[in-house]
Amino acid sequence: MDREAYRNCCSLVKIPSQSYELFWSSHFVDYIDKDLSYSKFFKKYLLANHPCMFSRKFTEGWKCRKQWVTEEGKPNFQKLLQEFDETPVPVANCNAKEYNANPKQVMPFKEFIHYWKEYIQNGHSSPKGCLYLKDWHMSRDFPEHNVYTTPVFFSSDWLNEYWDTLEVDDYRFVYMGPKGSWTPFHADVFRSYSWSANICGRKKWLLYPPGQEDFLRDTHGNLPYDVTSAELQDGNLFPQFEEACQPLEIIQEAGEIIFVPSGWHHQVYNLEDTISINHNWLNGCNIDIMWQFLQNELSSVQKEIDEWKNTMDSWHQHCQVIMKACSGIDYGEFASFLKIIAENRMAFLNACSSGESSDYSRHLSETFTTLGPYHAAFDLQRVAYIIECLLCNEDFKRLDRSTLTLQPEAMVQQIRDTIQSTRGRHLLYQE
Repeated sequence: MDREAYRNCCSLVKIPSQSYELFWSSHFVDYIDKDLSYSKFFKKYLLANHPCMFSRKFTEGWKCRKQWVTEEGKPNFQKLLQEFDETPVPVANCNAKEYNANPKQVMPFKEFIHYWKEYIQNGHSSPKGCLYLKDWHMSRDFPEHNVYTTPVFFSSDWLNEYWDTLEVDDYRFVYMGPKGSWTPFHADVFRSYSWSANICGRKKWLLYPPGQEDFLRDTHGNLPYDVTSAELQDGNLFPQFEEACQPLEIIQEAGEIIFVPSGWHHQVYNLEDTISINHNWLNGCNIDIMWQFLQNELSSVQKEIDEWKNTMDSWHQHCQVIMKACSGIDYGEFASFLKIIAENRMAFLNACSSGESSDYSRHLSETFTTLGPYHAAFDLQRVAYIIECLLCNEDFKRLDRSTLTLQPEAMVQQIRDTIQSTRGRHLLYQE
């Protein structure tokens, strides 16, 4: 991030919500084929929360684009088998429905490839159904492969930075599926951003801007499994469907990367035999959207078990436990997440301003160095804002402070001191 971009956004406390009416009515998405500065992408797409597509030139140097694909542009099964063979992988059945998703099983990679070959030979059909290898943590399982590089535009990634620190999980995935495989209607985890690169094959995306999904709910408040289903035309089941906009329909070609903004619900089809790489990610631009999502999740849990509120001394703690089981995180872990993000950036700024080659500086990620001190300062301001929101939240106040790794007031003051100190050392110019 450059100085001008920082100046334009450093005064933002709460990033204003966007109006999507003009955008989706045009059914137009920017196609980026030329070099684009990070600061322009930050302002036009991250802050604006608008989708875009990057051309294949941005993936030309990836090893997987060369090694996983035949000269005809098809999946290179022989090469893939050499690399992954007996590796257990998660495989979904696109012909089965389980709680608005596809049920999964784990099978050896070579078994899935054997199925895929037979599926193609049988005219893209099988008595086993349409199977889709999805949500495979290939990067975590094979860190030495280095078959792709995250583009700089998507490198401010708090979500994977946090999970990498814990060394227990990540949100980097590989998808491999035959023609006809698909993913039902959904929004991404924690209302994160996502980017998805087609290594080979083509996809069709149907996207709805935030808020439009509410028109697609049935009389019970549930979202549809398939937004193309004829049952949505039934006004008795889906009373507001006619008020919804038409989805933004995008065809993604081989080599292209789509940026899916925060909170955009979508449904995705593989139009050909397709391999893709996908990351879910969060940063300072959409952390407030995540925080709102978490508040909504907790509210839903509280309503669900409201009848027990006056009979349980630990009712509020139980709500947090249920929330974590349903959504993967609770308020305590969210606070830990913010703490790690803040500490990493304060350490970076302190190392930069001191000019010393410390133990920490040897472990600085290339991302921090590339994005620079202004981006670190922006991130810190956003963390401080969210922590201040936590301090005003009644449910957060009910948490046992002794169980938290984050001490909110102290962290906010530490952030302020760090930013002021780096300004004093002219690492960040005063405005």
